[in-house]
This record gives sequence, C-alpha cells and structure tokens, in this order.
Amino acid sequence: MSLRQLQWPWFAILARTGREKSTTLLLENLGYQCFLPVSKSRRQWSDRIKELEVPLFPGYLFCRMNPHNRLPVLQTPGVIQIVGVGKSPIPVEEQEIAAIQCAEKSGLSVMPWPYLKVGHVARIEDGPLTGLTGIVVKIKSGLKLVLSVTLLQRSVAVEVDRHWLSVHPNEGPSAFKDATDSATLVDPAHLSGAQGFPKLIEAD
Repeated sequence: MSLRQLQWPWFAILARTGREKSTTLLLENLGYQCFLPVSKSRRQWSDRIKELEVPLFPGYLFCRMNPHNRLPVLQTPGVIQIVGVGKSPIPVEEQEIAAIQCAEKSGLSVMPWPYLKVGHVARIEDGPLTGLTGIVVKIKSGLKLVLSVTLLQRSVAVEVDRHWLSVHPNEGPSAFKDATDSATLVDPAHLSGAQGFPKLIEAD
C-alpha cells in the first residue's frame, strides 16, 4: 500500500455477490487500499459452531483509487462497475467510511439497516463510538445508532447505550427520550452534500 494510494478518496465498487471478499483481496494485491464492512455471526452446525462474516453492504466494497485511472480496477475479476453518475465516479464521504470503520472495530454488533434519510441526529460522547454522529432510533431492546452511506442510500445500525449520547447541559437525563419522541428531523444529505441515487459507471 503506497502513500500515493492513501491520497485518493474512497469510491464504492459494485462487485459480484458472493465474491466481495475475493475481489477485495485481488484489489489489495494490486496495491489498492480497500474496505469491506462485514458483520460477524455464529451459526450452529451439526458438530461445531462456525463464525461467519457477511458483507454489511452486499455486492459492494470500498476502494481508494485514482478516478482518472479506473481501468485497472474495472478489469479486476469480480468487479462489475464503479458507483458514479454518467462517466464520472463519485467519491464516498470520508467521514461516512470512518464512522463505519469505527463501528466495526468497536466490538459492538453491527447489522444492515433500512436507509434513513431523516431522523434525530445525536452525537456519541462516551463509549467505543465516541465522536460519531448519526441518526438514533428506539427499538424494544434500547437504542441504535444508524450510520449511512448516502451515495449508496444504504445504512447499518449499531446498538448504543443512552448514557453515551450527548444531552443538553440544561436538560436532565430524560432529554434524549423527549427528543426521540418529538425530534426535529434532520436530513443527513444536507450534511454530506450528496443527493439522489447515482447511476453506475463502466470503463470508457
């Protein structure tokens, strides 16, 4: 992995379903920095318990690349297309990738989640996800922080403790509960600047 590669932004790569991991390895062998978000789950087999890794964004991986020299990526086995509009690749927001990487490394359970365009945005001030900002939703077991890749219009969710969330200093412990019950909705697209669902691009 060269410093030159690290300077390029992240791009979303559409890969053949079931080949996301092998495609990621092939790109990394070519010198690209890649990121394949996965969720880990244990399944009981007849004689053993096996831990499986399932892509959080089935059919997609992320790769730092030069958008003006995308042919080597497109020619890599398993790669179908690069997400963009027309002939132009569109980079994924750096902070969105960083947030998902943080969630994956936290040791907390991360799972695919329906894409949320609006919702109550909160900041995590404590715990393994400190510093992350995302939409918080209430579920029966507690709260989940929803992190999105706006370009793909896909989300993942990680369970959080309500005590990790920021609360206005003039409000009590019930501040977040009140906020989730009657929150001012925020559109994350306004934060990232990405709009709409992009088309996929191929090589020239």
